[in-house]
Amino acid sequence: VQLQASGGGLVQAGDSLRLSCAASGRTFSNYAMGWFRQAPGMEREFVALIKWTDSSTIYEDSLKGRFTISRDNAKNTVALQMNSLKPEDTAAYYCYVLLTNGATYWGKGTLVTVSS
Repeated sequence: VQLQASGGGLVQAGDSLRLSCAASGRTFSNYAMGWFRQAPGMEREFVALIKWTDSSTIYEDSLKGRFTISRDNAKNTVALQMNSLKPEDTAAYYCYVLLTNGATYWGKGTLVTVSS
């Protein structure tokens, strides 16, 4: 499985960004896709997840209401809409796919920088 993330960039506080991640390869056995992020000097942290079977979603509590994860089954893509961005959202954002056999694959990070 290969993952290609895009959409990162430099924005100002209060702006919005939309990240996208396209999966290719063994995508028929997707269980879920989602995002983690890693700020400089920090550990990678969970952002959001969406299940492929029923589109149910899980968010990191502090991001609820500002971030929205969605999927496009036909294109095997997952998107992360980020609104009202804050400087503390600055991080490399990594998409991942969790297969039904438990395997997890990661894409390369896309950098989001939010200036104050």
